[in-house]
Amino acid sequence: MPTSGRAAAVYRESEQSWKALLLDVQARGLTIDPKLATGDGALGFWKAIGQVFSTTREQRCWVHKTANVLDKLPKRLQPEAKEKLHQIWMAETRADAEQAFDLFLTTYQAKYPKAAEWLAKDRAVLLTFYNFPAEHWIHLRTTNPIESTFATVRLRHRRTKGNGSRLACLTMVFKLMQSASKKWRLLNGSQLLPEVIAGVQFIDGLKPQTAAA
Repeated sequence: MPTSGRAAAVYRESEQSWKALLLDVQARGLTIDPKLATGDGALGFWKAIGQVFSTTREQRCWVHKTANVLDKLPKRLQPEAKEKLHQIWMAETRADAEQAFDLFLTTYQAKYPKAAEWLAKDRAVLLTFYNFPAEHWIHLRTTNPIESTFATVRLRHRRTKGNGSRLACLTMVFKLMQSASKKWRLLNGSQLLPEVIAGVQFIDGLKPQTAAA
């Protein structure tokens, strides 16, 4: 939304802003609901995506969640707590992750309830990735893949100390992304994408017949 009466498009991460963006993406060809969206806890995004892509499942970013949980603990406890959080999202199965999740809550809930509560409130959507191919987990658990791409834009912004006009800014971002795309590679397990799109349900990262074997 414009700010300070300026005509430049300056947007907040509000529900309406995200909805407008997602509708634009839909209008440009993304007519099939994405199977999964990964993001931090920004409420605007999650409210909007449910309105535009109603079947898309949610996955919270473990990097953002880890930082927020650790921020609610004393520094002396953060290394140990970080390791316990890693044991959750690095677990091979959902059952093991649930067990590690319970251990974290039991360890810190009494003395540091805010840290435990901040983790527990998103429990279900932190573990959604277990319903997708194990090969995809590294791409799904965090927003780092997209964050690293935009890091190029942020670096240029700092070096140039501004982006100039709106047109100049959009042109710069487009060219930087175009250049960055030359280094992109296929997702791990990209051959499994047709099965995911077709609605095949994975259990602990494996197809049902493989998981039952």
